[in-house]
Amino acid sequence: MAISRRQLLATGAAAIAATSAPHASLLAEDRAVTAQPAAPSTAAPRWKYSLNMSTIRGQKLPLDKQVEVAAAVGYDGIEPWIGEIEAFVKDGGSLMDLSKKINDSGLVVIDAIGFAPWIANDDATRAKGLEQAKRDMELVQKLGCTRIAAPPAGETNNPELNLLRAAERYRVLCDLGQQFGITPLVEVWGFSKSISRLGEAIMVASESGHPAASVLPDIYHLYKGGSDFAGLHLLSPEGFPIFHVNDYPAGLSRGKIEDKHRVYPGDGVAPLGEIFAALKKIGFSGYLSLELFNPEYWKQDAALVAKTGLEKTKAAVG
Repeated sequence: MAISRRQLLATGAAAIAATSAPHASLLAEDRAVTAQPAAPSTAAPRWKYSLNMSTIRGQKLPLDKQVEVAAAVGYDGIEPWIGEIEAFVKDGGSLMDLSKKINDSGLVVIDAIGFAPWIANDDATRAKGLEQAKRDMELVQKLGCTRIAAPPAGETNNPELNLLRAAERYRVLCDLGQQFGITPLVEVWGFSKSISRLGEAIMVASESGHPAASVLPDIYHLYKGGSDFAGLHLLSPEGFPIFHVNDYPAGLSRGKIEDKHRVYPGDGVAPLGEIFAALKKIGFSGYLSLELFNPEYWKQDAALVAKTGLEKTKAAVG
């Protein structure tokens, strides 16, 4: 009797299935034994720690001495201020030599703090702001820096700022940054009337449509501006490479608290456990940068302040 091609294929398929079934069963059993879910890790994440130079700015050390302090204490990175970089150059300092000193110390300039009014509503002011931003980027590029803070300078007192317009202006700033290999970070300023909340910063970054868009949150500023820390879970690790850490004391409302009231992490009432748990949950892998403006700390030895800040930050994380 002739066998059709279809019957032959069907018979062959059945034979293959019959002979392979025991092997498939054994394979499934083997997978059941070996593919057990990994136990969740309880180890602290390997976050990197940075010193924002505002923390020791009251000691009025030149920038190269600030670098020495951060390196001696054991930080991974630093955040210099544009004004202090300019002062260093004005006093005859070499950025090439400083860059080598930073590299040799094992430090990274994770970003720089500037105040160019890139967001201004006035066209002329904004144009000047972009020129200032360009000069700032050229300056920090010489230190190997790849990021720069972009707070709402220029529209701080404008509660009517159109955030979609701000997003368009931020995209222009990001495009400018690409010429220098530098990413601007939309910084939350809790005291401002324009970008005082985390959601506002996220909106400006998101609606810019720029692939490098990022934000720069800060524990103090989130409290000051009225944001709930629960909102941190909406961020992605790629969306904020730096997180400014600090703490604030009890008894000061959002309306009364000021920069000078910031204290070491763990010395205040900020819900640091909740905050760091949220960062762990979303897989944050960037820098925790200590940013303080406490005049009492400025009266102390800079190395002592930097060391105490690093130890307390690590203790709060742990």
